[in-house]
Amino acid sequence: MSTGKHLAVVIPLALMLGGAAVAADLPGLGKPVSEADLALWDMSIGPDGKGLPPGSGTSAQGAAIYAQKCEACHGKDGEGGRNAALANAPGKTDRTMALYVPNATTIFDFTRHAMPWPQPKSLSNDEVYGLTAYILARNKVIGENETMNAETLPKVQMPNRNGFISRYPDKH
Repeated sequence: MSTGKHLAVVIPLALMLGGAAVAADLPGLGKPVSEADLALWDMSIGPDGKGLPPGSGTSAQGAAIYAQKCEACHGKDGEGGRNAALANAPGKTDRTMALYVPNATTIFDFTRHAMPWPQPKSLSNDEVYGLTAYILARNKVIGENETMNAETLPKVQMPNRNGFISRYPDKH
């Protein structure tokens, strides 16, 4: 019997017969995760808006937050800096995140989880709604005066909503 086949038989057998003894010999890395710890990370937002938190924001509110917390990386008016452009400069038609994703909730979800660098998850719900409204308005997906919240955000009709092929079509 080859070594690989031998291990494939021996390891499961050892785990079944002496799992507790094996576990006692582990290095003790990590720590148990509580439900409260998990809740801090369990905040995904689906295309239908399920899971969107309370709060709201407008493009004007988002513009002020953007200037303070985003402009250094994404450039003036979101037109590109050290990191990706979030909106096109006048006359340009490049694909930006807002013109690529099929759902406006994706912008909210990504911003909420990953921004601003290097302090992800530090924005309030109102700040994320405001920034999402700002990005959508800069890309002319919504009007400048529209308010984004848990009710309005999932209703936004994204330009690429019918051109996006989901890797998980049964989830949408």
